[in-house]
Amino acid sequence: MDRVEDDETVPIAELLDERRRLLDLAYWMLGRSQDADDVVAEAYRRWYGLSDDRRIRMAEPWSWLVTIVGGICLERLASTGRSHPGSVDAAPAQGLDEAVSRTLLDALDTLSPAERAAFVLNDVFGMAPGTVAAIVGQTEQECDELAARARHSLGTRWAHPTTPQQHDRVVRAVRQACVTENPARLTSLLAPDATVFFDGGGKVRTLTRPVHGARRVTRNLLTLLAGRPSTTLHCQSVNGRTGIVVRYGDEVAAVISLDVAGDHVVQIWAVLNPDKLRHWNRAATQER
Repeated sequence: MDRVEDDETVPIAELLDERRRLLDLAYWMLGRSQDADDVVAEAYRRWYGLSDDRRIRMAEPWSWLVTIVGGICLERLASTGRSHPGSVDAAPAQGLDEAVSRTLLDALDTLSPAERAAFVLNDVFGMAPGTVAAIVGQTEQECDELAARARHSLGTRWAHPTTPQQHDRVVRAVRQACVTENPARLTSLLAPDATVFFDGGGKVRTLTRPVHGARRVTRNLLTLLAGRPSTTLHCQSVNGRTGIVVRYGDEVAAVISLDVAGDHVVQIWAVLNPDKLRHWNRAATQER
């Protein structure tokens, strides 16, 4: 391929289309247009941080930018401990009715960062398997499995919609089963393919991989919450819906979010990372 001269420009339509596609990708990954703007701005900042010669010689700038945008989004999702970046806002979505896109974005918040990335890149944007794998940082087969798991989770959620009242009832039943250390009851409240994610952030010793299957989830959750004189479980609002706040003495030691479909829990997120619990502990201190 001939070297591109450094004074060769690009059609404005191509420039604008590239930026719109990057913004759409970041929006679907994060759920907020302001966050998407920030990510794309950072991607272009990194682009112009490259040497002139490297930029000129790059055969596919689009692929490089997509990989950078995807990577930044994954970093942001991972830093929150789950996919939830906050309530979604009204940014345009390609090829989908706005109401449908908002519903899908809200549903994507129930996925792990890797599942969300694999699903968005593969199913929403139809990117090549190699590109998806490069962005997610896993093999093509692993990304296929992540996307398949995401489809299953989303399908279950839509097939069995849950009202806030149902969600609250199920979560309170889960708390009670944990408090009484009743494995049979807890297992009955979980979907057969339920998954639990533990986020210790490298600051506490906990599992680094998700646990799948109702019985395994039950065993691990009850082990985590094993009865101790100073361990207490409280139902409180977490991400806008009822969750479980675990205290060890006066300290918030874990915040647990549960995704419910119908009458069963399909996914559980247990945040134990002290850095992510600081605002919970500040709030607890202020209450006292």
